[in-house]
Amino acid sequence: MYRSTENGGREMGNEMNENLKICQSCGMPMQEEQYGTNGDGSRNEAYCCYCFKEGDFAQKCTMEEMVDFCVPFEMEGGRAKTKEEAKAMLMAYFPTLERWKTEAQGS
Repeated sequence: MYRSTENGGREMGNEMNENLKICQSCGMPMQEEQYGTNGDGSRNEAYCCYCFKEGDFAQKCTMEEMVDFCVPFEMEGGRAKTKEEAKAMLMAYFPTLERWKTEAQGS
């Protein structure tokens, strides 16, 4: 399950890795090789390689569009049985991620 960290980030606790970082855009648990990259080529530990490349977001989208994109992954992973259940879970979770905090507060 996801939990908050001391520095305000989110981590996923599991038996294999208690400090697995969570992408602050899509919520994906990340291994080191899945970290995004900054403009200078250094790794960005806040976002995954699918969401953040070369210092910019790969997808220019709203939070709801990202939720819709992630729904099938929640179902494939067995975390939700229906699209509606997956969307409701993600709509509740995504506003806690750094990328979407400002958008969520503005709505």
